[in-house]
Amino acid sequence: MGLTLAEYHRLTPLPRPGGVLYVKPGARGFRDPVYDLLQKTVEPFGQKALDLNPGVGWGSLPLEGKMAVERLETSRAAFRCLTASGLKARLALPWEAEEGAYDLVVLALPAGRGSRYVEASLVAAARALRPGGLLYLAGDKNKGFERYFKEARRLLGYGVVVRREGPYRVALLEKEKEAPPLPPLWHAFQTRLLGQEFTFHHLPGVFSAGKVDPASLLLLEALKGEVGDLRGRSVLDLGAGYGALTLPLARLGGEVTAVEDDWASVLSLKASLRANGLRASVLHSDVDEALTEGEGFDIIVTNPPFHVGGAVILDVAQAFVEAAAARLRPGGGFFLVANPFLKYEPLLEARFGGFKTLLVREYKVLFAAKEGGKP
Repeated sequence: MGLTLAEYHRLTPLPRPGGVLYVKPGARGFRDPVYDLLQKTVEPFGQKALDLNPGVGWGSLPLEGKMAVERLETSRAAFRCLTASGLKARLALPWEAEEGAYDLVVLALPAGRGSRYVEASLVAAARALRPGGLLYLAGDKNKGFERYFKEARRLLGYGVVVRREGPYRVALLEKEKEAPPLPPLWHAFQTRLLGQEFTFHHLPGVFSAGKVDPASLLLLEALKGEVGDLRGRSVLDLGAGYGALTLPLARLGGEVTAVEDDWASVLSLKASLRANGLRASVLHSDVDEALTEGEGFDIIVTNPPFHVGGAVILDVAQAFVEAAAARLRPGGGFFLVANPFLKYEPLLEARFGGFKTLLVREYKVLFAAKEGGKP
């Protein structure tokens, strides 16, 4: 039924000049109109280029072999594709780019990650360019392109839209001004979860920055009512984000492993664990890809994503259910929270042979047991 875990993890090779480009479910930047328009528009300029939001590498591919191209990527799924394709890539955040080192920067606006992340990316692009360097900026006018293009001109100087297709735009800007310093990147907030105080630290671009999302709150309430004490239990947090579930589960005594695709979230989660004096194993992982073969858990929790590159794509969320079915020990329990309109029930029925609904408010919490056991 649907996408198997093996199919999710499979890298598909596509022919390209000089080799192949690998793509996979859950990795952004292919069959995406913003990246498609960028790919049609970019041209070499100078010796060194930088792609600050490459995904699988499609947008800056025409520069390959004509310039030295470096790509900074945060997604483990996309990074797997870049590495397999033999494209030079580094696991890093946009603002970690070397200053004044590049003749050309390519940026598909990461509009789905929020304005703070986009604005930090624009400053990073301005700082990475040498004087006179060029920026290709691509985006969707329905997702803030005009506002961000205006901000890019304020940072760099001259700029003009060079290509339009429907709502999609590519602009070309020249660095005429000295770049400003980076904005403050780390933020923190305090909150009370399950009767305990927590301080969360996070970088721009993480899901539900500044407050714990209501879906996670509902899942914690349901799990506490169903399980209670987690001491001695191995717990997997699938798609952990900055740790809204990981930290309270660790404080309840669980031996928690947290897997997360986004590097900014991984760094945020590690910082939050340190700040709260808690321990968990944190892995940068494309769903369960970083776990060892055969590794199993007593309890698995997930608040799965369903936005990849701004589109509603259920491949990743479906892979979470498949991974839970594969990684749950006999007698273990799987807790999933989701929007009511997302139909996880048939997946749980198919993979676990049944499920029950624990709570329904703004969201729903579903529970499935492995081989009929209780968690």
